[in-house]
Amino acid sequence: MWGPYLSERAWGTVREDYSEHGTAWEYFPHDHARSRAFRWNDDGLAGICDERQTFCFSLGLWNGADPILKERIFGLTGNEGNHGEDAKEYWWYTDSTPTHSWMSWRYHYPQREFPYSELVAVNRQLDRSEPEYELADTGVFADDRYWVVTVDYAKASPTDMCMLVSVTNRGADPATLHVLPTLWFRNTWSWGLPGRDDKPEIVADGSELRAQHRILGRLMLQGDGTPVALACDNETNAARLWGYEETPDYPKDGIADHVVHGLPTVNPQGTGTKAALHYVLCVPPGETAQLRLRLSQIAAPGGKARPVPSLGEDFDQVMAARKDEADQYFDWLVPTGTPPAQAQVVREAVAGLMWGKQFYHYDVARWLDGDPASPAPPEGRRFGRNSAWRHMTSFDVISMPDPWEYPWYAAWDLAFHCVALARVDPHFAKEQILLLLRDWYLHPNGQLPAYEWAFGDVNPPVHAWAALRVFEIDGGRDYAFLARVMHKLLLNFTWWVNRKDTGGNNLFEGGFLGLDNVGPFDRSASLPVPGVLEQSDGTAWMAMYALNLLEISLVLATHDRVWTDIATKFLEHFAYIANAASHQGLWDDEDGFFYDLLRRTDGREVPLKVRSVVGLLPLCATTTLSSVTLVRLPEIAARLRWFLTNRPEFTEVVGARRISDGGQQQRLLAVVGPEQLRRILSRMLDPEEFLSDYGLRTLSRAHLDKPYTIRLGGHDYTVGYEPAESNNGLFGGNSNWRGPIWFPTNYLLIEGIRHYARFFHDDLLVEYPTRSGQKMTLDQIADDLSDRLISLFLPDKHGNRPYLPVHPLLGDHPDWTQHLTFPEFFHGDNGLGLGATHQCGWTALVLDLILTRNRPTHHRPTHAR
Repeated sequence: MWGPYLSERAWGTVREDYSEHGTAWEYFPHDHARSRAFRWNDDGLAGICDERQTFCFSLGLWNGADPILKERIFGLTGNEGNHGEDAKEYWWYTDSTPTHSWMSWRYHYPQREFPYSELVAVNRQLDRSEPEYELADTGVFADDRYWVVTVDYAKASPTDMCMLVSVTNRGADPATLHVLPTLWFRNTWSWGLPGRDDKPEIVADGSELRAQHRILGRLMLQGDGTPVALACDNETNAARLWGYEETPDYPKDGIADHVVHGLPTVNPQGTGTKAALHYVLCVPPGETAQLRLRLSQIAAPGGKARPVPSLGEDFDQVMAARKDEADQYFDWLVPTGTPPAQAQVVREAVAGLMWGKQFYHYDVARWLDGDPASPAPPEGRRFGRNSAWRHMTSFDVISMPDPWEYPWYAAWDLAFHCVALARVDPHFAKEQILLLLRDWYLHPNGQLPAYEWAFGDVNPPVHAWAALRVFEIDGGRDYAFLARVMHKLLLNFTWWVNRKDTGGNNLFEGGFLGLDNVGPFDRSASLPVPGVLEQSDGTAWMAMYALNLLEISLVLATHDRVWTDIATKFLEHFAYIANAASHQGLWDDEDGFFYDLLRRTDGREVPLKVRSVVGLLPLCATTTLSSVTLVRLPEIAARLRWFLTNRPEFTEVVGARRISDGGQQQRLLAVVGPEQLRRILSRMLDPEEFLSDYGLRTLSRAHLDKPYTIRLGGHDYTVGYEPAESNNGLFGGNSNWRGPIWFPTNYLLIEGIRHYARFFHDDLLVEYPTRSGQKMTLDQIADDLSDRLISLFLPDKHGNRPYLPVHPLLGDHPDWTQHLTFPEFFHGDNGLGLGATHQCGWTALVLDLILTRNRPTHHRPTHAR
């Protein structure tokens, strides 16, 4: 019920953008966030809220030097950063159980004035070829003059949260820190909506904040010591922002202005909808001060008051018990014998996943039309961003890609999150899979929403794959879940076939498909010349989609034979797609690789010979079908025999057979046949191409010396190997698929190799690495690729983690290296973490790799194959 569902950033989002031209970053900037009531959801530091975000709790901090109260993480907008949006602070999600019974969070706050203006000004002067200018580069942490702020949360009950705030002075001199634990109600009463004008109240009195809400009942925040209780209203300061005369007496930034500037902007009556306990802590050098806080529901709506929990012995018992239970839980989760450094990665990856769960509210129709009490949105909005998604209403806790940089869900990101989540909370993982398939998310035409910047964009169709993986991780018993998923995915598969196979030839388009700048031009925009771009990855995703739906159908058919007709449909549809991939222009037999194909209206076919992950993804469209399954489902066996007899041209994609060690006959279903497999692997496993010390690059390193250039429509388009941040502005330039290592595609390729290993067993040996003279089985190769990815987070012999930057401040100081973040992607040559710093969703797949590698028998079970 209560958890870390308060976002790290609510400003600069599409939901809060009511501008004429959709300039979200500029319409609601960071400078407005402290003074402006959010419409759709709130944000804060170390924040928690209830599952409907009725109340919010977070920390406010002031070092006595900053011009503003520190209430939220600061960063550059997508238009300010030389590589797009970028958080410019240092914080860590250090622990959490799946129920949030125990959580911890850590933040480093400078004692000098925070260099807001410097960070903006310097980064604006940098171009895309230069690295980002980070907070540590400003020197603000020199001489260790900073605060280590940690918050530990422990639940005494679902609605009783104990909190221990610790602040450590790392500097050489005594220092003072203002700490403001803050409670407020999300503003739901100012928008003129019928039945939602009831205004709650918080009374600030001494060391207590007493709150009353129609839905929540009565809450109390208690603090130890002798803080000063301050109150204002969670209302917009229109005078500061726009010069309006009419503004609340004690607006949202009233507490901040009172603390920082001494202004009379807090309510002397001690009432409002936002309140804080103001502590002034003077801490000697190297010492730690602690605050005890407890937030409790002391009466349900209309119910009798409960005893007020204490901050004494009971508080200590709750903190100790929840910490001990968390330790026991992770001891159970992580297999015995797992190296401690890997166990830490698992635990903190789980923490990142849990802290990445955010309350997400977005009623698209209301957003398009505007609120009764607010100015009408610009007329152009009715035909602009997301105007075709009026049916969509979000009011849920959702796993976000990155709580600051991407505080909104993305369809294919979420699918990968669910695979990692299933390791610790399969129920929540299944809820998340189903969520985007519900009627108020899935478009009536069958399309899945991509992300809030453009719901109509197209992400790879990986929901079926994720549903199957979650089903397996959960023990392979929840057939009702698979059936619910299958019904909706039939609609989505049909949307793909109808909308993204323009030629009706089983070769698919799709646009950027989540791979941003992987091609020589923007694959989601109009083509440089008239024609159709038939995509290797789009076709591979659809072949994989057909296989996933086949596998789900086979599982369901063992309980209800009605699904056999669906299974044969997807068996044959897969064959059509797989055959088309190899015989209609995507496969280049001379290069031994798959490429996108530009099919021009004048009849010319132009392969885009970029050796990228686009050409590796066909490896993921593979599985095996066992004789046990065919015996159990004779209808499938009969249809397969008929199909191969009457359609012999498809034998190469569904006809390969071998006898397994157990005596069963295995049939290989694969886009990439055995001979193609050897040729693609020779490139993929070549250190001069895709194989790096830390996983598989997304672009062949051969393009470093030989960039690919094509001239179309009078313009040259070039793709060169870029191992770090993007050097171009496609899709904002904040992510890069031209060289770095990405976890989602690496994870799928490793899984694809394991599928082939299940078919070939130890009979197929492949040179690994290419030209090394060393032969390995496919399972051994999959293991080694997993180990390379895992090693990104492990200390080397010098104690350095490859993903962390070598920095004179951050290099080997335990404050900066003992805890982990999970970056969006990694440098293709040295493994440095890049992009969003807390991409705890799909990068948290590392926990699945670790748990798999450390089990006695780590090859995955398969069901009804």
